Order: sequence, then structure tokens, then C-alpha cells
Amino acid sequence: MEQLRVKKLASKRIRQGYPMLEPLDFIKPLSAKEGALVEIVDEKSQFLAKAYIGSENKAVGWVLTRKEDEAIDKAFFSRLFEKAREKRVSFEADATTTAYRFFNGEGDGLGGLTIERYENYYVFSWYSEGIYAHRQMIYEAFEETMTNPAGIYEKLRFKTSQERSRFVSGKQAPEPLIVMENGIRFAVYLDDGLMTGIFLDQRNVRGRLMEEYAAGKTVLNTFSYTGAFSVAAAMGGAAHTTSVDLANRSLERTREQFEVNELSPDDHTIRVMDVFNYFNYAKRHELTFDVVVVDPPTFARSKKRTFSVEKDYVSLLEDIIDVTAPGGLMVVSTNSRKVTREEFAGFVEEAFDNKGQSYSIVEEHRAPEDFTIHPAVPSSDYLKVFFVQKED
Repeated sequence: MEQLRVKKLASKRIRQGYPMLEPLDFIKPLSAKEGALVEIVDEKSQFLAKAYIGSENKAVGWVLTRKEDEAIDKAFFSRLFEKAREKRVSFEADATTTAYRFFNGEGDGLGGLTIERYENYYVFSWYSEGIYAHRQMIYEAFEETMTNPAGIYEKLRFKTSQERSRFVSGKQAPEPLIVMENGIRFAVYLDDGLMTGIFLDQRNVRGRLMEEYAAGKTVLNTFSYTGAFSVAAAMGGAAHTTSVDLANRSLERTREQFEVNELSPDDHTIRVMDVFNYFNYAKRHELTFDVVVVDPPTFARSKKRTFSVEKDYVSLLEDIIDVTAPGGLMVVSTNSRKVTREEFAGFVEEAFDNKGQSYSIVEEHRAPEDFTIHPAVPSSDYLKVFFVQKED
């Protein structure tokens, strides 16, 4: 196993548990190939860790173990999966929620890989060629640990991949596959691009909307994707929901989500249009809503505009404030790793100041318990959600 020497600061971080290797950590320029298993040593050639090389955003590799005598073999990965399963044993017994994050990258000891469970089907998301190089050993360890998963799919999220999604083993899932979340049915597609039809990290937020805030209310769901928030609100007794998303496919997929819950989509409004154009429409027609949900992509580009969370979220919030009824609730969210919780709270404060409005944050949510956070990687705690009440 090749030895790679790192600088003093990197040595200190690794000893403190930081699992990510970055380009400037190394004393000599990194020449190891993607997927190489390496020993990381300090400036005095003292052992620090075993790692793999794999490019992913600002990372060039991930620490696997800080135990010098621990082999990186199938048994190593089996131990990781067994620990992940033990953390989530409560989900296996919960018939009301059958879709969740089974393995969460560095939070479960293996940066560059996440695994989601849908019923008894599993979707592996690979974030670098480096970790993907070990897929055969990892899949074998997983199948031995999990004892007969119904089927496995994979999402290839690294830039050099020519494919994005494919079936791996077992039997193929029905299309759609119906899963449960907080007692709500959702239709998902496991082999349809990088997404499946539902963002699992918003489970607790949808649950609170359904249980506490939707009854009798009008709800606007912006950047609605397949309408999961709208369905949760309707299941919670919302008087009416409006779903807005630019993607043409959002119409049929949102209708489907209502229908699998025996709700008529015709009782709700589904619009395929630019969210910002919808704000203009709503203002012209003096439309306001009791609850507005906003969970935009980190970055998006349409024919007429680009949107990024860091630059444009304040102006987005100002639009949201305009269409929220007095005393209404705004469910505002971002999954950007570049925006801290404090910065996001600052966006909210700035938008309300600009509008001369007062507000209060009545609830705050982070990633749910199955999205295990690595304590040494603050960016792994990426989800920020505020329930913001607009004062009368």
C-alpha cells in the first residue's frame, strides 16, 4: 500500500477525526490513481490512517480507518453496514415509514457513498470514481450483511460517468414502487435518472406540516417537484394546495402522488411554470396563502434566469413574504452545504427587514435521524429548515 505524507495541519485534522483529504494536504503533489488504497503518514512518516483516493467536490479522498492493523476488505465494509443497520433498527419495524437513508456517507464511516432503502430495494449513490472502483467488494459485503435485499440500483453521480442510473442485481422494482412515509403513500421510480421522486431528508418536515399546520389552510408549494409537500398537506386536511414547478413532468407525477393516496388531484391546483413568474401572477391577482413551502434547488437555470441559494435566496424570500397571508406560515429550506445555519437565518432576517415586516421562527429542523452526521464535518449537517410565522 502506497504511503502518502501529509502536512502538519492535515495530520492534526486527521488525528482529530476529520475524514476528508484535500488537495493541499499532501507534501508532494498527489499522483495516486482514483480508487487507490493508501496509507496516510505525517511529516515524520508516523502512521495516521488508511484511505482511498477519490475526487468529489473539494475532496480528493476519504479516511477509512485510523487503525493500522485494520484491513480494508469485505469484512471491513460488512462491519460498516452492520453498524448502520443497528442505528436504524427502529425503521425496520415501522410499517408507517418504509423509505429512509440506510447509509449516509462519512456519517456512517465511508465518504462518497450513500444508500437509501425503499421497501426492501436499495439505491446506492456513488460520488466518485475512487469509491466506485471498489463496488464489487462493497456490493458483496452488503448482500451478505443484509440477507436477501429484493433488488439493488445505483446512481452514478461523478462527472466522468456516461450513465446516471441502472439496475444492479436482484429483481427489478415495480414502476412505480409505492413506499410509505408517516403513513402517506408515495410513488417512486428507482431507475429514472438521479432522482427517485421524493427527497427523504424532508420526512420530518412533511410530517410536521401534515400533523400540525395544514388543517383547513391554503398551501402553496413552490419548486414542488412531485408534490410531496402538497400531498402531506392534503393528508393533514388542507383546504386547498397549489403546486408550482417548471418541469413538465411535475404535472403527471404530482397527480400520481395524490391518486395513490386516494385524493383527487382535480381538487387541487398544479401549475407547470417558473416559480418567479407564478409570484408575479399571484401578486397581480392578489392571491395569498396561509402556508407557503419553499425548498429550492441549490442552483437552477431556466431560459430567462439563473438562481443560486447564496445570491438569490433573500429576493426569493421577499416574494414569499408577499404571497403569505398575515399571520401565515412560511416553511423555508435549503440543502446548500455552502450556507451555514447562521447565514440562512440572516437571509430570513434581511428579507423581512427589507419588507418592513416582523416575524418569528416557530420551529427549526435539520436532517432527520437516519441522515447520520459526522461530528468533524460541519457541512454534513447540510439541511436547514425554518418554520417562519409572518406577524399580522
